[in-house]
Amino acid sequence: MTKTGFVALVGRPNVGKSTLMNHVIGQKIAIVSSKPQTTRGRIQTVYDDERGQIIFLDTPGIHKAQNKLGEYMDNVAEKTLADVDVIVWLVEPSTYIGAGEQHIAEVLKASKKPKILVLNKIDTLKDMVPELQAATEKYKELMEFDEIVPVSASKAQNLEEFKNVLFKYLPEGPRYYDEDTVTDQTMREIAGELIREQALRKLNDEVPHGIAVLIDEMKQRKDGLWNIKATIVCEREAHKGIIIGKGGSMLKRIGTGSRIQIEKMTGDRVNLQLFVKVRKDWRDSDLYLKNYGYKDET
Repeated sequence: MTKTGFVALVGRPNVGKSTLMNHVIGQKIAIVSSKPQTTRGRIQTVYDDERGQIIFLDTPGIHKAQNKLGEYMDNVAEKTLADVDVIVWLVEPSTYIGAGEQHIAEVLKASKKPKILVLNKIDTLKDMVPELQAATEKYKELMEFDEIVPVSASKAQNLEEFKNVLFKYLPEGPRYYDEDTVTDQTMREIAGELIREQALRKLNDEVPHGIAVLIDEMKQRKDGLWNIKATIVCEREAHKGIIIGKGGSMLKRIGTGSRIQIEKMTGDRVNLQLFVKVRKDWRDSDLYLKNYGYKDET
């Protein structure tokens, strides 16, 4: 028998959940950016070694919702906690515990699952030992944890210890997936997210929260070339102009960056065509949310 189970990654937006998951499995599945609300849905990946399998569920950052999309994201994160064997809470190594962390702590206290606190971004600390100790003591005052692990997801520091701790708390049982399985995301879904990632990285702060990406067509020719047509949806005509840019310059930058990332994923050449359309206030529309893939299936 091996150790196999599900692990939820939770935390405030932009604490490094997707970066941690990508580095542990050794492959980029979840998109990352410096902007909050990058992850919008639950992304499942599988880490496999001789000990068994860790099935990660990367969730949207828990935050105070401002619209129906935000409510959907919070619901996904909180409902995931009921489906897992271990909960991992990622935080930054700071002694400041704000309202967001207080809210997450209250949510986690209601669960009887093993809870691992991960202090991420330790590479940013100037004086690591005392700063880590101070942050650890502060979070211990907030609630009880089964384990506390310091890591740097972006620098891949202390990830072996992180995996060791997870296997310690996973139940014994057979593998759920073949050893070659990496994610439940389809290539079409990943391609759409890679395009959104490039938009998040290249656009200014006011636009990215209000965009979605739809893959209209994704077909591979006999010679291996992928033909992909995708639409970037935004909420304002002004935003459409920003996304397109002067003479189409911004859309070209987004397209070039997206094509490079999709080619890395597929291992083949990609012909990518991007379009932009406006759907006013789509983040508060049940119909648009469902059409764009943000539907509650639990």
